[in-house]
Amino acid sequence: MKIEQIYTGCIAEAAYYIVSEGEATIVDPLRETQPYIERLQRDNVKLKYIFETHFHADFVSGHVDLAKQTGATIVYGPTTMKTGFEMYVGTDEEIFELGSSKIKLIHTPGHTLESSCFLLINEKGIEEGIITGDTLFIGDVGRPDLAQHVIADLTQDKLARLLYHSLRNKLMPLSDDLIVYPNHGAGSACGKNMSKETTDTLGNQKKTNYALNPNLSEDDFVLALLTGLTMPPQYFPKNVLMNINGYESLDTIMHRAHKPYDAKSFEIVANETRALILDTRRAEEFAKGFIPNSINIGLEGNFASWVGELIFDLNQKILIVAEDNSKVDEAIIRLSRVGYDHAIGYLDGGFKSWKNSDREIDRVQRITAQELERKYKTEPNLKLIDVRKSSEYESEHIEGSLNIPLNVLSSRLSELSKTEPFIVYCLGGYRSMIAASILKQKGFDNFVDVEGGFNEIKKTALPKSDYVCPTTLL
Repeated sequence: MKIEQIYTGCIAEAAYYIVSEGEATIVDPLRETQPYIERLQRDNVKLKYIFETHFHADFVSGHVDLAKQTGATIVYGPTTMKTGFEMYVGTDEEIFELGSSKIKLIHTPGHTLESSCFLLINEKGIEEGIITGDTLFIGDVGRPDLAQHVIADLTQDKLARLLYHSLRNKLMPLSDDLIVYPNHGAGSACGKNMSKETTDTLGNQKKTNYALNPNLSEDDFVLALLTGLTMPPQYFPKNVLMNINGYESLDTIMHRAHKPYDAKSFEIVANETRALILDTRRAEEFAKGFIPNSINIGLEGNFASWVGELIFDLNQKILIVAEDNSKVDEAIIRLSRVGYDHAIGYLDGGFKSWKNSDREIDRVQRITAQELERKYKTEPNLKLIDVRKSSEYESEHIEGSLNIPLNVLSSRLSELSKTEPFIVYCLGGYRSMIAASILKQKGFDNFVDVEGGFNEIKKTALPKSDYVCPTTLL
């Protein structure tokens, strides 16, 4: 049995590719299926199963397209609701043959009702590893407040108690030598304290993961799990429904989006369709010049996650501005990973073609941390807006600054004046440029952005709060 983790860092997601004697299975595949198809052809193996650990909330799975392209069977765990595509509902402890290996389905409700893990048993009958989906992460477990947004009578308390028993009755009795293969790592919103590591032994997790503490009572587990949970991103329940009901093929989406427009046509289409102009360039390039009213979410960061946080309508028509034409396909694919399937074209030649057409452009004024330090000394009432997460802000911040996390900025614009100058910053400049583009779109011109963000501010003598280790805030 060959087990390979395929990790996609920008959405902190792990899919798995497993092969045994000419047969393969893929667990929790991403939306773009072509890399999997090419891998199967290269290895000369047949895809037999597509295992889904649960109905994902943070990304749209590739299960539907992949099944159509290969004839493989989609498998979900017990209690799975009716779907808009053909699939098989497994039973608890059901064995699936893969070549000379076996995969045992273990039903572990808690993150969602249908959540299941898959125990991997090699050709010699030895249990090698367990794919845990969002039931068990490295250092954490899945949050129990996502399925309730789709199934009305569920509560996070009920799911948390189911998860407590799933962990203790189904996973903790398993061998310490098992390798744990989770669906996510640090950076995912599906948990609150995930490790940067993406595999570990079950034995080590029993020692170090708070959720597997054998002395933790059910009530204490529920309290620990629910304390500190923030509201899930708004696109999560929408992605769940897409994973349940099915979706358009990625080929259709790519064809619709892959329409190049010169600057004049781009402007006409944007006005006629009321499409959102999404500029995917780096923050430093966007600041130098951009199309008025466009939003900057750079491809080099957590692009898909921030698209999902900030663009509220999955059906929103989108026009893409990229560094150059070679980045357009990447933008379309990454949009589709979180269900934004309605890109309708792109600016041919990137922003350079817009600039060369002598059309209106806008800019974001920026200052260095050292310039901010000098400004702070002469303007003691300077308004500072920190758009990092609340947990980051609470760990350490400039004294007197106001925390307005990026994901709630649009709902708190009334706290900002369009005449009184202010400064905006994040950790490194990525999020603050997104914030700057939103502010510009809403008519704010009285602010500047700090290059390098709090990473550079920490090097100055600006007065900062005492540092508190973030883990103590959970």
